[in-house]
Amino acid sequence: MKPKLKALEDQVLVITGASSGIGLATAQMAAERGARVVLVSRDDDDLARASRDIEGKGGKVSHYVADVADAGALQGLAQHVISDFGRIDTWVNNAGVSTYGRIEEVPLEDARRLFETNYWGVVNGSLAALPHLRSNGGALINIGSVLSDTGYPLQGHYTASKHAVKGFTDSLRLEVEESKAPVSVTLIQPAAIDTPYPEHAKSYLGVEPKHMPPVYAPEVVAGAILHCAEQPERNVLVGGSGKLFSATEKYAPRLFDLMKKATGFEGQQSDIPARDEDTLYQPRPADGRVRGNYPGRVMASSAYTAARLNRGKTLLGLAVIGAGLLAFNRARN
Repeated sequence: MKPKLKALEDQVLVITGASSGIGLATAQMAAERGARVVLVSRDDDDLARASRDIEGKGGKVSHYVADVADAGALQGLAQHVISDFGRIDTWVNNAGVSTYGRIEEVPLEDARRLFETNYWGVVNGSLAALPHLRSNGGALINIGSVLSDTGYPLQGHYTASKHAVKGFTDSLRLEVEESKAPVSVTLIQPAAIDTPYPEHAKSYLGVEPKHMPPVYAPEVVAGAILHCAEQPERNVLVGGSGKLFSATEKYAPRLFDLMKKATGFEGQQSDIPARDEDTLYQPRPADGRVRGNYPGRVMASSAYTAARLNRGKTLLGLAVIGAGLLAFNRARN
């Protein structure tokens, strides 16, 4: 059975990690397009602020405080959404945290906490959402990373968690499809995105971490997520650099290792002292921003991602260009 996905303006979307970054950008964009959105995170103050902002612009929104590491809390969230709206059409597992530091220097307690959020949070959310999505059809969208396909220095535990998210999502998709449930299961893999992610991370570098270019705007990822809420997709790399990462890992892994060693250590370290507070174990109030503090150019769009999500138009455009070049060549002869 094919997935049954509604137009966005007819949907109820649940988004975890929605008090900042990609989650907040997605919620804002979805509300602007007419969807009913349910914002979820650990941060009550920032959720309430985000909800007021969306309501002030005419959006339909509610919020729910929950830690995605708590399976019972997410089961309660699903029941709350069903009670309020009668259904769930799209569920986005977006919540994530990180640590920066060499694997041998990051305490295992921190690594386990990271996995509780990044991996088990996705598992908990998926298991809470699926019974309801199976009933009426819908989309389950999990946020992985370009690092789901490769290793990376100073983010070893985060990278491992995103490998786990990819393995879980790809396996779950097979089981959902085999059961003929009308549900699409999608993995979104963003490249570096200008969100507060580096500021929220727990750093063992002695300095605040930073992204390496190219860096994309959160709205690029939000647009991809909402596309997948309406159109079934298996997986989507967001950002041309993500496609380059994936291809280089596949076809020239050793060369890629050398490149990452040459650039990935100093390139991820800013000259700003590390913050005393992070969000690994608890939220940091009054920090609910979509954008981060990346000092360089932030790319507002991705030609690769636009082409990936609009294959029909892309192929038609190439055909038109090809026909034009052929006609021009014939005219010259």
